[in-house]
Amino acid sequence: MAATRFLTVTDVYERFIKGKKVPEADWDYKIIPGNATALKEKYNIKIDTFIPEDKDQKDALFQAGLEMLVETGYYCQDLGRVMKVTEEEVFEGIKRAPKKLILGEGRDIARFYPRRGNSPVKPIIQGGPTGSPLSEDYFVKIMQSYAQEGIVDDLVNGVMTTVEGKPAKSKTPWEIRATMQELRATKEARTRAQRPGLGV
Repeated sequence: MAATRFLTVTDVYERFIKGKKVPEADWDYKIIPGNATALKEKYNIKIDTFIPEDKDQKDALFQAGLEMLVETGYYCQDLGRVMKVTEEEVFEGIKRAPKKLILGEGRDIARFYPRRGNSPVKPIIQGGPTGSPLSEDYFVKIMQSYAQEGIVDDLVNGVMTTVEGKPAKSKTPWEIRATMQELRATKEARTRAQRPGLGV
């Protein structure tokens, strides 16, 4: 049997262009909950603990998740279309997924590795307001407050709501200016926290 070819960015784009047109409300309120409920019943999934430890339950969850992905596909809001993948393509993607990720540099470098249950490898702690709207007046101070915490291995920045007092409205030049200012401000916050190599 020939090996499954992995999907490239252009493959994904072409599949979305040719994918079925679906209203976003149908996707959110009919397709996703309907398919999830059907698979929950099919695999008799009952969640009674936050992290299931029963092997059969874990296998059922994995199979239901795999089937959900293959049967339901991915939705692109911009195009309003659905892209489908095969089970073989899912497994090929898992096989080709990076086995590690390195962010930052110097003494602030963070190495991300896959972890399993009861792993001896300590988890990476990402700190930050994670996409939350932030005032440009307080952006540096807020980011610095995360960067100076010793347990934080990596930063996730917030989003500047204004730049030079102007709203950072999407699809305008101000959005680009705000993004550039966020990068500069995050760099300043790391320097102030004496952790210039902290990954973002």
